[in-house]
Parts: sequence; C-alpha cells; structure tokens
Amino acid sequence: MRHRRRGRILGRSPSHRRAMLKNLASSLLLTERDAEFDDNAPQLTGRIITTMAKAKEVRPLIERCITIARNTLENQRNADALAPDAERNSEEWKQWRASDRWKEWNQAIAPVLSARRRTIQLLGNKEAVSILFDDIAPRFEDRPGGYTRIMRLAKPRLGDAGIQVILEFVGERDRVKGPSVQPQQFEDETPSTSDSATSDSATSDSATSDSATEEEEIIDEAQDGETPAESDEAGNVDAEENEESANEE
Repeated sequence: MRHRRRGRILGRSPSHRRAMLKNLASSLLLTERDAEFDDNAPQLTGRIITTMAKAKEVRPLIERCITIARNTLENQRNADALAPDAERNSEEWKQWRASDRWKEWNQAIAPVLSARRRTIQLLGNKEAVSILFDDIAPRFEDRPGGYTRIMRLAKPRLGDAGIQVILEFVGERDRVKGPSVQPQQFEDETPSTSDSATSDSATSDSATSDSATEEEEIIDEAQDGETPAESDEAGNVDAEENEESANEE
C-alpha cells in the first residue's frame, strides 16, 4: 500500500531522484548567469525544457528555495548598512571588527547565512545559490509565491514520445493583453459603396432601354397588321412559289 507516500518515483532510486531534482533546479537558476564568454551558454535565460512529470516534481523545490531567499532580503539590507567600506584586514576594517558595530552586523547577517546554508543543502551548487540570492530573490520580492510556470510543448520527445514542457520564471515573457486594433483599409483595394451603386444603376438602365426597344419593335409590327409569326409564314409561302415556277420552266 502507498499510504502517505507522496511524489513520483520517476523510475529511479531515492538518492538518484534527489540528485536529479537538484540538478534540474540548479540548471534553471544557472541559465540566469553571465554566460557571455561561456561555451555552453543558454539559448534563453530563465527557461529549461524537460518532461511533464519532472517539471511538476522540481517546481516545489525551486519555489521553496526562492521563498527562503526572499525572506532574507530585509536582513541583507540591514547588514549592508552596518558593513564598512574599507578593505578586509585593513586598519579601518580591524577597528570595525573590534567595535560593537560588528556585533550588530553579525546579528543582522546571521539569518542570511543560515538561509544560504539551507539552500546549498537543497541545491548542492554554490554558484546557483549566489544567483538565487543576488538576482532571483530581489526580482520576486513583492510576489508571494507562484514564481514559475509550466507550458506544454506540442512536439513530444523523440524516442519515447514523452510529454515535453517548458519550465520558466514568470515575469520575463508574460502575455500582455491589449485592445484589439482593426486593420486599415485602403481606397484602392476595396471599392466604395457609391461606385458600386452607380455601376448597378447603369446596368439596370441599359437593361431597361433594351427591353423598351424590343417592345417598340413588336408594337410597330402589330400596327402593320402582321405579327412576327405571320410574316415568317408569308415569307415561307413566297419561297415555295418561286421554287415551283423555277421547276416548271
């Protein structure tokens, strides 16, 4: 029975599964690094592509680490205000180290140090932790959770047809809703209503004039006493008489 056994097995042993989730979380954070001179620079910052099951498993780990780092921002600002500007091991720094101001700084920086040690335990990568506390946490200072999103890809993974998704930080490529803009119409492309009405009226006038001319011809023929049918029959009789006279001769 699987009572109270949370999470996905992912076909791995517990130690292998923990190591894989640490690597996924660190990979997402390391995409935000300065990779100008790096041979393996990420194509897009703040985004990785993985499977649906892995993304759903690693997402709580990433958001937990961001929350831990975000809760120490106020302590970090207080410690920075108490820190000296002198170089380490200089005379000014040694005087500050022996004063009571150092004790205040030590108490202010203690929660930050504890949080860094906790995230190093969760992620296992010091560079990823530095990026988390320096860049990612200040970005989400005013956001109470929901730091990442999962977007499904249409193309499955080659080989086993696994469902692929994009796991990325929110706030970078968010959709912006705006008012719809109607397309601009040019006069040359679409004929105006007045032009179409004029052409329709001209066509109807020409049809009316043709019908009136035909009616006038029929009336003239009727006044002469012959209909068009009678005139055709008379013409046929005359032709037959001419043929008979020609035969007799």
